[in-house]
Amino acid sequence: MTKLLYIQSSPRKGLSSSNMIAQAYIDALLDLWQEELPQFDGDKNAAKFNVMLGQDHNEVQQSAWDQITKIANRFAGADHYVFAIPMWNGSVPYKLKHYIDVIHQPAILFGLDPAIGYFGLLQNKKATLVFTSGAYSPAAPSPAFGIDHQSPYVKAWLNQAGVIDIEELRFQPSLLTPSPEEDLQKIIAEAKALAQK
Repeated sequence: MTKLLYIQSSPRKGLSSSNMIAQAYIDALLDLWQEELPQFDGDKNAAKFNVMLGQDHNEVQQSAWDQITKIANRFAGADHYVFAIPMWNGSVPYKLKHYIDVIHQPAILFGLDPAIGYFGLLQNKKATLVFTSGAYSPAAPSPAFGIDHQSPYVKAWLNQAGVIDIEELRFQPSLLTPSPEEDLQKIIAEAKALAQK
């Protein structure tokens, strides 16, 4: 059985077009706005570098690392990820960035080899990315309608973790369109069709 982890990064709940589209795709979800993510403080950072350098943790660092690995292993244990990602200031919501910073850990999502650099540890995983934005559109002149730091960042991070099977659904722009509700329903239909593949 496939294990799916749905990551919802918009706080707008039912008003968010990215959430509505992703919800049409799956029923199970991880709502980052309801998750208590730990601060990635000095002890957690020291523990991360201990792992990268092959060093032992002290008691405080081990406790910090256990807290991080519990969250990171939940992500690594899923087979398919669905991300609902609204564009915030050209990028992703800060809560999603925080989540990525917590879970992107050595020996769980990536390895580092001095000769070849970073390599992903997540194999045979799939990601479905739902991107929305109010004004930005790939067809709109940039930078007047925004610049996309959203999708390149998320795709580069997933690739670095080893996830290369990536599908995208886009509702961009969601505000500057003559028929937003009709356009939204069209994307929801695309999401349902994609889920049936």
